[in-house]
Amino acid sequence: MLICLRGALIQHRCHIHFTAAVCIRSMSTFPSLPTAVAEFVSNAVAECEPAKVHVVTGTPEETADILAGLEKEGMVKKLPKYVNCWLARTDPKDVARVESKTVIVTRQQRDTVPIPCNGAKSQLGNWMSETDFQKAKEERFPATMTGRTMYVIPFSMGPVNSSLAKFGVQLTDSPYVVASMGIMTRTGTPVMEKLEQGVEFVRCQHSVGRPLPLKAPLVNQWPCNPEKVLISHLPDTRQILSFGSGYGGNSLLGKKCFALRIASRIAKDEGWLAEHMLILGITNPQGVKRYVAAAFPSACGKTNLAMMKPALPGWKVECVGDDIAWMKFDSQGKLRAINPENGFFGVAPGTSLKTNPHAMDTISKNTIFTNVGETSDGGVWWEGLEPPSTGITLTDWHGKSWKPGAATPCAHPNSRFCAPASQCPIIDPLWESDEGVPIDAIIFGGRRPEGVPLVYETFNWRHGVFVGAAMRSEATAAAEHKGISTFSNCHIIIIIYYNNYYNNINEKYKNT
Repeated sequence: MLICLRGALIQHRCHIHFTAAVCIRSMSTFPSLPTAVAEFVSNAVAECEPAKVHVVTGTPEETADILAGLEKEGMVKKLPKYVNCWLARTDPKDVARVESKTVIVTRQQRDTVPIPCNGAKSQLGNWMSETDFQKAKEERFPATMTGRTMYVIPFSMGPVNSSLAKFGVQLTDSPYVVASMGIMTRTGTPVMEKLEQGVEFVRCQHSVGRPLPLKAPLVNQWPCNPEKVLISHLPDTRQILSFGSGYGGNSLLGKKCFALRIASRIAKDEGWLAEHMLILGITNPQGVKRYVAAAFPSACGKTNLAMMKPALPGWKVECVGDDIAWMKFDSQGKLRAINPENGFFGVAPGTSLKTNPHAMDTISKNTIFTNVGETSDGGVWWEGLEPPSTGITLTDWHGKSWKPGAATPCAHPNSRFCAPASQCPIIDPLWESDEGVPIDAIIFGGRRPEGVPLVYETFNWRHGVFVGAAMRSEATAAAEHKGISTFSNCHIIIIIYYNNYYNNINEKYKNT
C-alpha cells in the first residue's frame, strides 16, 4: 500500500510507514481495501494523522507481535505461571464504562431519550445534538494519533456466515485494543472477504487521546485522556467514535457500543432484538434440552449462570454466550439467538473454583487480565480466590505490595479477564451455529437483596415484557448506571425499544 506524504514513503507488507504529515488524495491510497473501507480509513488518516497504518489480519503471528510490542512498551506483563497470559494495569482514572460521558447523537432528542419535565436529567441515556457533537469531535480527534500507529480492524459480530451477523471496521491507536478485539470478535480473511462483497459495516473510530511526543507522563504506561473522554454513537449513520479511554467497555467498540447500542437501533429498523443477555442450553436427566436467555446488568452474575455446574444429578448446562444475545424469529416462527461475541470479557473478583470452575478453566491460557492482583510466582489473584500458598506474596492492581486485611482491595472491583469462548469446557456444540439456537424462555434479573421475591414466573409472554421493563437493579462496579440491563445500552428512545420488543414477542406468543 502507498500513501502520499511530505516525507519518506516506505512500502512494507500491510504496514504503511511515514515520517511526516499525511496528504490524502483519494481512497485509492489504500488499493487493497474494499472501496468503502478505504474511504473510511483515508478520511480518518487525514483527520488523526497517525505515524503509520496497519491493517489487521488476525493471524497468530501478528497477535504475538502485537503482544510483544505491548510488553516492550510496559503496557502488559507476561504471566509465566500460565500459557500465553498477560497482565495489564490501567490508569486508575480509566477503569470502567463511563455512562455520564456516553452519548447518543441524533437530530432530535426525542428520537433517542425522553425529555423529563422541569429540566430534570434523563435517567435513560445522554443525548447530544449534532452541532455539539461536531464541536466536541473537532476538539478531540484532529492529530490525535500523531506519532502512533492506526490499526484497521475488520471484524464480524456473530459467525461470519450467519444471517444474524453484522460487520464493523474499527480504527484505533491502541495495540491493547487490537489484542483484545482479536479475542472478542471474529477477524481476518473471512471478514475482509465479506467486506469486499459490499456488506454494510459499522464505522468505529477510537483514540486513547495521547499523541506523541507526550506532554505529560503516563500512569502505569497506560495512555488515556480521562478529562476528555467521550463515547459517542450516531445510530442514523451507523457510526461510533470513542475518545480518551483505553478501558475495554469504552474502547472495544464491538462490545456494548456496537453489539447493544448501535445494534438496538439496527434491530428496531430490521425487526429483531439486540439484548444484554446470556444464552445457555440446559439438558434434563431425560435428555430434553432447552435454551434460555437471561438479562442481568453487568457484574450481576451472567457469566456464573452461563457456565453453571449443576449440583443436581443428571442435569447439564452448556454455554452459548455470557453477555449479549441477538434474537430473531425464523421462518417457522421460532425465536433464535446467536452470541455475537467470540470471547468472554468477564469480571474477575468473585470468580473462583467454588463459584465458577468452568470460567477458571477457560482463563487458564490465552487470556488478557486487566487490573487484577499479581502473585510472586507469576500468576493472578483477586478477591474470592483462595489465599495464595505460603511464601507467595501479592501485588495489587496499582503495582504495590499488598497483604490480606489491607484497607483497599488487591484487584479492582471491575477488573477483567478477556478469554476466547472456544476455551470454555462446556461451550455449547451449537454456539457458532449460523441459524442460532432456539430460545424457550427468557429470564430478567439483577441485584435486589430485598423487596422482591427471589424468583417468580410471569403469567405469559406479554406480562413478561412488562415485568422485564419494570425491573431495577443496584449499581455495580462495572458501570455508573442504576437500572435494568437494557437501559444503559439502549440507544433508541426506550418506549420505541420496548414497543419493538413487545411487537416481536407478542406477535409470536400472543396466545401463550
